[in-house]
Amino acid sequence: MEETIVIRNEREADYDIVEKITREAFYNIYVPGCSEHYLVRKMRGHEDFIPELDFVLERNGEVIGNIMYTKAWLTDEAGGEKQILTFGPVSILPAYQRMGYGKLLMEHSFQKARELGYDVIVIFGSPANYVNRGFKSCIKYHVSLANGRYPAAMLVKELVPGVLAGRKWVYQDSPVMAVCEEEARRYDDTLEKMEREYRPSQEEFYIMSHSFIEE
Repeated sequence: MEETIVIRNEREADYDIVEKITREAFYNIYVPGCSEHYLVRKMRGHEDFIPELDFVLERNGEVIGNIMYTKAWLTDEAGGEKQILTFGPVSILPAYQRMGYGKLLMEHSFQKARELGYDVIVIFGSPANYVNRGFKSCIKYHVSLANGRYPAAMLVKELVPGVLAGRKWVYQDSPVMAVCEEEARRYDDTLEKMEREYRPSQEEFYIMSHSFIEE
């Protein structure tokens, strides 16, 4: 049967399935259990959430993936502020991962973000998952944290080439991204039971998330 792919904005009827997809996609990958599905739940009601950039991917009528964006900010050396984007999580049901669906979702969202007038995306993630989508190390664009450091996991994509050139920037994401792990765990405990367990990928994530690049 020929595959039919539709990418569209998330609707309220999708909320539960998107949270379920997110939970299944991230459970035990970075830590025992996960908090990404709780973040999805929080994001939708936050003032920095961008509904126009909240997409699901349907395969043959079944929702199998999702991407969501919030506002973020860059501040230059003169104190000038620039509103940009961050996304996360990008979720694909485990049975359909590594098949190109995440790429389709991201590329669709990049195009829509450009149409809305955004020109930069900053994310935190494994470089192996995102450099082939045009993301580069934050240090190459002189984008740092407030402490002046350049996390190895902080990645930048210019939707408009050269827009960051000639200045140094400090990144700030939305407060909604600061998930309380205790709250997330309590919420997770109300859902269908999944076993929290250790996996080697969690050590890989720990190393990456605590690594910095020096100038």
